[in-house]
Amino acid sequence: MDNRNNLILLGFMGTGKSAVGRRVAALAGAPFLEMDAELERRAGKSISRIFAEDGEAAFRDMESRLAEEWGQKEGAVISCGGGVVLREENLRALGANGLLVCLTARPDVILERTSRSKKRPLLAGEDPEKKIRDLLELRAPLYAKIPVQIDTSDAAPEELAGRLLDLWKKQA
Repeated sequence: MDNRNNLILLGFMGTGKSAVGRRVAALAGAPFLEMDAELERRAGKSISRIFAEDGEAAFRDMESRLAEEWGQKEGAVISCGGGVVLREENLRALGANGLLVCLTARPDVILERTSRSKKRPLLAGEDPEKKIRDLLELRAPLYAKIPVQIDTSDAAPEELAGRLLDLWKKQA
């Protein structure tokens, strides 16, 4: 596919940005870029360690620099961390050359998906379901600003990848 614009996948953790993004990139023959993995690679440590050792503000600064850099790429599928929406400049940078799509899911689905991983520093500790609901409520107005919204709760990743690829092609 010859698309100069990027497909930018946004949304809360556990909504399928990475799983679906990888499939879209494979279908399109496009590079797949994952912000959290790149931030870990550049920092030389896990996101959990970045949060613990450097603090969330330092992580968000790193994330903003990467959003600015990757917003200038062409033809890539970019999976963003769930908190990238916390800074408006991130969305401006990424959206300058890309189709912004917010993936959503019900809280119970997010809990089921994220419970498989210990790499979720914002969900550490007791009652992760309450933390999910609280964070979703806090971020809901930010996610709602993204015009394209796709609920991933009950759809197979393959089906979602096909829908996203069609959207991306139409936007090209």
